[in-house]
Amino acid sequence: MIILNTLEDFQQNYRAGKKWQRCMEAINNLKNIQANVFYSIGDSLVYRLSEGGAENTELFEGHRRYFDVHYYLAGNEQVEIAAKNELTPAVAYRDESDREFFRGQGELHELKAGNVVIFENHEAQRFSQGKEVRKVILKVTVEETYFLNK
Repeated sequence: MIILNTLEDFQQNYRAGKKWQRCMEAINNLKNIQANVFYSIGDSLVYRLSEGGAENTELFEGHRRYFDVHYYLAGNEQVEIAAKNELTPAVAYRDESDREFFRGQGELHELKAGNVVIFENHEAQRFSQGKEVRKVILKVTVEETYFLNK
């Protein structure tokens, strides 16, 4: 997991490459979207505006084909992160949903308004305790700019 303190930090460190430019295109479009509706930019990025804290979950969630970028607009939230190889598989990977679930323990982090967080695919996360959370969730393909199987 990579935590950047501000959107400016994200722009400075991740400005090269189409996937990062598309992330900024999505973030810049927030005033035009509805909460909890998925939008896409090409076939390499989907995003949505999320309002409200995450439900406390027992399992860690991991991905393989997409990685997540969360930009916190308001509120704060705790996330627990662990390397997948240090967790116990609980639900097998499903390609249709790009999700797999794990049990175990990780390291807690507090995320707050202004943070941009990149969740790497060798790790899994579970969210808990959020307060007045408003964030954009971007799901970015691990391929450079398109799906190889299309």
